[in-house]
Amino acid sequence: MFTPVQDESSNQLNKFEKLSWRPSSRDSGFKMRARWLQARRLLSPAFPNLRIPNRFLREGPWVPSARSGHRCVADSTHLYVFGGYNPDFEEAGGAENEDFPLFRELWRFHFATATWHRVQTEGYIPTELASMSAVFHGNNLLVFGGTGIPFGENNGNDVHVCNVKYKQWNLLGCRGTKPNKIYGQAMVIINGCLYVFGGTTGYLYSTDLHRLDLTTKEWSHLKPNNVPSDLPEERYRHELAHDGRRIYILGGGTSWSSYRLDKIHAYNLETNYWEEIVTKPHEKLGYPAARRCHSCVQVHNEVFICGGYDGQLIMADLWKLHLGTFQWTKLPAVMPEPAYFHCAAVTPAGCMYVHGGVVNMSGNRRTASLYKVWLVVPSLLELAWEKLLKMAPHLPQLSTLQLLSLGLPHTLIQRLK
Repeated sequence: MFTPVQDESSNQLNKFEKLSWRPSSRDSGFKMRARWLQARRLLSPAFPNLRIPNRFLREGPWVPSARSGHRCVADSTHLYVFGGYNPDFEEAGGAENEDFPLFRELWRFHFATATWHRVQTEGYIPTELASMSAVFHGNNLLVFGGTGIPFGENNGNDVHVCNVKYKQWNLLGCRGTKPNKIYGQAMVIINGCLYVFGGTTGYLYSTDLHRLDLTTKEWSHLKPNNVPSDLPEERYRHELAHDGRRIYILGGGTSWSSYRLDKIHAYNLETNYWEEIVTKPHEKLGYPAARRCHSCVQVHNEVFICGGYDGQLIMADLWKLHLGTFQWTKLPAVMPEPAYFHCAAVTPAGCMYVHGGVVNMSGNRRTASLYKVWLVVPSLLELAWEKLLKMAPHLPQLSTLQLLSLGLPHTLIQRLK
């Protein structure tokens, strides 16, 4: 028999919730932006090339525009959204967006206050802003590759690092054999090394596997011992998972194909061989449909894929693969909007956030929607925290001393700031 807490905890599982957000209370950037717009209107006849500085664009009570091809990462406090693409001039910010149709910007969504804020960073922001790959490593957002406009003509192969605490971008100086300039690749960090697989130049698709030692900052082009016929198919817009010993490739494809998920390739870090693993189907529903441009997150030894595209159909399903048994399970949650070229990230507590993507093929329409779904049964602490935030929305305005006097632990106070 379930207790009320257990029942509420179970009710939170595998249900997508569309998130609304409140305008940020910081309006100084908004006012400065308005002054720049007024100045541009007055001075444009004499100075037609006058541009608003990037740091004054869409600050304050604004939210990210609809976009696709972006990436996101999460910690316990924020969702960070970087880059993206939208060919709709008005949706992408019109004349105010100097990087149209791309977004050269970093946003963060604060879970506790449900507010978006455009992060004002220093340093050199990457210019390859679509279909790059991104991972979180401590306080550092690592971004590799990607493409500018036109797609395939302005690709990157540098690693850019943004320290989200100090809001500083740096270009990671690396040596060794770098990957080609590519986009649509996927990457993971294992034991202090960054592994990058696949991608495309815009003309050729890759099956290359590279490793970057984050301590020595040296790239290595890994040469598996397989014969060429045993290598994975060349692909882009796939996703990676790992169990510490193997790297698993999930889906992906080319502009004309999508790869199935009944068999998956795994790179064995110890033997330097690619292996083919036959997965187990859902008892009644079989395997997930072949797809590319989907999202993927991992919670311990369980991998979750969401949405995607097979060349004809945009998907809205959510599947789980157990890396111990290779059993597929279709979860009851369904995305409110089928999407591909979206992004997803999971918090340490097991809550997945899904943002943006293409939601209509014929109209080439993108969304700015943000959803959350619990992939694991939330802990009592997480349930109590969410309930407290709803009952006391003023908490973020209190000082640390006031919060301590209320009995909140430091770990929760940090999530309010």
